[in-house]
Amino acid sequence: MSDLPDSADVIVVGTGAAGMCAAIRLHKLGLAPILIEKTAFFGGSTAVSGGAVWIPDNPHSEEVGRPDTREAARTYLEGEIGNRMNGPLVDAFLDTGPDVVRFLEAETAVKFAARALGPDYHSDRPGASLGGRVMDPLDYDARELGAALPRLRHPIPEFTILGGMMVGRADLGLLPKMHRSGKAFAHALRVVLRHGSDLLRFRRGTRSVLGNALAARLGKTVHDLGIPIYYDTALVRLKQDDGRVTGVTVRHAGAELSIAARHGVILASGGFPQNDTMRADVMAHASRGPHYSMSPEDNTGDSQRAATLLGASQGGNNLHPAFWTPVSRLKRADGTTVPFPHLFLDRAKPGLIAVTDRGGRFVNESASYHDFVAGMLEAMEGGAREFRLICDHRFIRRYGLGAVRPFPGRLKPFIDSGYVIRAATIAELARKTNLPAQALADTLARYNADAARGTDSAFGKGGTDYNRYLGDPENQPNPCLRPIEQGPFYALSIYPGDIGTSIGLETDATARVLGADGTPIGNLYAAGNDMNSIMAGSYPGPGITLGPALTFGYIAANAIAEAAKSTP
Repeated sequence: MSDLPDSADVIVVGTGAAGMCAAIRLHKLGLAPILIEKTAFFGGSTAVSGGAVWIPDNPHSEEVGRPDTREAARTYLEGEIGNRMNGPLVDAFLDTGPDVVRFLEAETAVKFAARALGPDYHSDRPGASLGGRVMDPLDYDARELGAALPRLRHPIPEFTILGGMMVGRADLGLLPKMHRSGKAFAHALRVVLRHGSDLLRFRRGTRSVLGNALAARLGKTVHDLGIPIYYDTALVRLKQDDGRVTGVTVRHAGAELSIAARHGVILASGGFPQNDTMRADVMAHASRGPHYSMSPEDNTGDSQRAATLLGASQGGNNLHPAFWTPVSRLKRADGTTVPFPHLFLDRAKPGLIAVTDRGGRFVNESASYHDFVAGMLEAMEGGAREFRLICDHRFIRRYGLGAVRPFPGRLKPFIDSGYVIRAATIAELARKTNLPAQALADTLARYNADAARGTDSAFGKGGTDYNRYLGDPENQPNPCLRPIEQGPFYALSIYPGDIGTSIGLETDATARVLGADGTPIGNLYAAGNDMNSIMAGSYPGPGITLGPALTFGYIAANAIAEAAKSTP
């Protein structure tokens, strides 16, 4: 006997931010939704993300001294997205996003804080903001989940320390200073003692931060409201009758079973970043060489595949098919190799450059992770095949490099494993990495001369507010530039990667999935990365996936509830 129900008012596929927000809103509007989850854990991509939520003119922006307007945000998005912009969807997001924040904070366990300083990624564009638009979920005591705690998806292990202790934004500013600051030491002692207690009692950390905190807060409300989550339940196909979706077929406990949906199905299962075939169809470089995704391994496009079998239209005009990040490859203690994303902790800091296998730079290293990989792909079109980050000893001990932690973190294990290559001189580093020695020496000479002056004449590293925000404010005159000159020297190989796909199902402004002729497929909705990104493959700022995910999950719920009023 299966524990699955025969029917539900609404079936929500996926338990990330979009799916859980939709389910909560549906419940609050008087409907009885269920959530089906392919894995044994709730949280999806949200739980392993940075947790940033980008919603312009949100209720907290003015609190941090960054008053915003809808008009300024739209101007910024027009410049970012260009002629790919779907005006009605962007308008729906801008109009509804602030209401979603108010709803979540009034009706759920979700609480946000806006960043007083958190620039949009292209901070020099008209309409860009230097802060306030991006919010972070407040840290959460996941012990409040009670019996549901074991079901919360774990963070990526490499983003934790001491056997699973999550590290939040405040920790990043304090933990590296614990050996030279009393305040930092006290903070470190407090969180480490808490983590030790957690390991003894729960065998995992329970101080949830970043995206894990957002997932935990949404999950707390889902469980408190009694909204069922059916785990280990994968979508196989959608059921349709007379042009309307009437339910789903799922695989559960080794069998295919059907669940009827009285009022609709919402697809919110995280896109297709881990589907090699679908990925190769839209990422030319992935069919020629390495590409790695940071998304959960079960995000294989089940929803998009099921919807396209019913004639659903999939986005095909995006500037980029995914949200890019450069990654390095790290060998774990068990022998497996996993990607590690280089999001913002190392590339923008002073004393690092990125080079191709020809020994020359190719990009502004302090650009956003998305723009950095766009630079990699452009270089690949020009013949580049390999990429490395280069730094000196002062840099790696002060800032770390990828998975290498700053001092007092250990460096030797990463050298022994081959994760980083160390050499006494630049010439020796070139030999060990098969880089052309003269080209690398010339590149460093040009960079070092620029760094000493504080201006990067080649790529403009440190040239915008966003660049400088990620640099080291103690380093002057440019927080992103310093000569690379104190040996030994280090090299780390990096590859194109992603944090999720941007191509998804085409929808209208009420999140209804559209067929090839542009008309809605009855009772079928999409949100999150199953929905074609309203950013159309551009990446305007931190949190531009989670902001729209929450908003269109909420919009889909509203649309279903409104339609249900006229359904017998």
